[in-house]
Amino acid sequence: MGDVSIRPRRASVAVAALTALLVSGCSGSPDRPAPTPGSGGTSAGPSAPGATPAGDPADPAVRAAALVATLPDEDLVGQVLMPYAYGDSATKVSPGSAAGNRALAGVDTPAEMIAKYRLGGLILVGFSADDPTKGNQETSNVDNPKQVHELTGGLRAAAGRLAAGPAPFLIGTDQEYGVVTRVTDGVTVLPSALAAGAAGNPALTEAAWRAAGTELAAMGINVDFAPVADVLATRSAVIGSRSYGADPKQAAAQVGGAVRGLQAAGVAATLKHFPGHGHSADDSHQDLPVLSQSAAALQSGAWPPFTAGIDAGAMAVMSGHLDARAIDPGTPATFSHKLLTDVLRGQLGFKGVVITDGMNMPPAKRWAPGEAAVRALNAGNDLILMTPNVGQAYDGLLAALRGGSLARPRLVEAVTRVLTMKFRLAALPPAQMSTLNAPAHRAAADALAAGAVTVLKGACGGAVRGPVTVTSSGGRDGTRAALTAALTAAGVPVKPSGGTVVHLVGYGDGTGDLRADAAVTVAMDTPYVLATAASPTLLATYSSSRASMTALAAVLAGKARPGGRSPVAVPGLPATTCAA
Repeated sequence: MGDVSIRPRRASVAVAALTALLVSGCSGSPDRPAPTPGSGGTSAGPSAPGATPAGDPADPAVRAAALVATLPDEDLVGQVLMPYAYGDSATKVSPGSAAGNRALAGVDTPAEMIAKYRLGGLILVGFSADDPTKGNQETSNVDNPKQVHELTGGLRAAAGRLAAGPAPFLIGTDQEYGVVTRVTDGVTVLPSALAAGAAGNPALTEAAWRAAGTELAAMGINVDFAPVADVLATRSAVIGSRSYGADPKQAAAQVGGAVRGLQAAGVAATLKHFPGHGHSADDSHQDLPVLSQSAAALQSGAWPPFTAGIDAGAMAVMSGHLDARAIDPGTPATFSHKLLTDVLRGQLGFKGVVITDGMNMPPAKRWAPGEAAVRALNAGNDLILMTPNVGQAYDGLLAALRGGSLARPRLVEAVTRVLTMKFRLAALPPAQMSTLNAPAHRAAADALAAGAVTVLKGACGGAVRGPVTVTSSGGRDGTRAALTAALTAAGVPVKPSGGTVVHLVGYGDGTGDLRADAAVTVAMDTPYVLATAASPTLLATYSSSRASMTALAAVLAGKARPGGRSPVAVPGLPATTCAA
């Protein structure tokens, strides 16, 4: 960094060219309704150079344009970076975390990383045992809500001292619910997206996500990398129950509900993973998945949920490390101008912030961090997520800006979009920590989980003959305990052995994890494994959350009628045995 000039170079001329369309972009496009207040769609394009930002000074786009005009190059570059950091505190970290931060960014603490690179945001990472994304989660920032609240407060304090400090710092995480859930203790945990798809009621989805968003905002998180808008067109293990289902139209309705609920609470929703990870069974955390479908097939089969999320006002879209052969063969979508600029913005009409998927994943690491960041920005991304080396990405962007391989208007456009989203997020005051796991929030999660329980074989809603013995595949002691407690509360006696066997299977389980003597087999993730189960009664909850186990217990006790329909096809089984 010693050779980098710190001489301020103002962006006023470039940003002036964006102002008129940034402001007019708030009214939507000819084929899209105007975004709801706080929804985040902004456009940027050429206008007369030398103009000054005009319009309502309280308008987020006007405020963003005015702030961008004051920022030197070093701050412009920093605002498009959203890395991760090691440690559970902004300023006090363990020796191991300090070593990790030095390798990642040449500093000891997250606060120092923000200050040195003038960052636009930070992602909080962490993972659980069943998390298919854990391969690129190299640390964990999350322990409990109180710790997260203190961490986010420290990050904001550090960011407040930057030149871009008037715009709220972005703090994001992957709180999808289901197998990808970063904060799990002391908060309301929703059932998975696939469970919401089975319930088939967007109003329930919206209410549950409003509750979840309120709790995220209370902890200081203002960007959620959710909902997953991928249609589950294949048996993708990495997407699986993270998707709302295999039907594009039904998934679209669910995505729209999740976006509206989350953003009503002041948290930016991020549609992922464009152009549609569910259309390949391969895992982008390991290699570059290929989408072999035609452009027409992607438009009709993969993009309706993205369009629905855009129409609902989603502030962000995540670009996926996916090779859409029919559109830009051999180029990951993250680095494809055709997909991000021509299709996502031009065809689908998205005007908000485009965020890369993790740049520490193999398809993005084919280039050095600096070159990868420049390529991603030139393709149409506005935020670079989880670069494997912050210093190299920062230096690469700054050198490209000054050398001409990154056009200044492109960088200014990206920063203006990011700052516009930040100012929109500031419109709603965050909820208090006392709202976490509130009864009304739990009720919203319970209602969604209850609507999801599906009978794919056997009588519709018949009570099990007690006493019951709950079994499962290995490593699910907590889930068995939750179902045992819920059954007991519902009046069903449970004993360790010798009872009617209710067997649970979940993420990663296959035929070898089934029990031939089980009277009831329950799928707590994708239900495909039920095709080979011998039990006379087959149920699906699509989720192992407390709410899902409570809903399952009510069905097993004969106190609730299971109204869910499987949102994916299971060979040899109907979507439900319950009549409409």
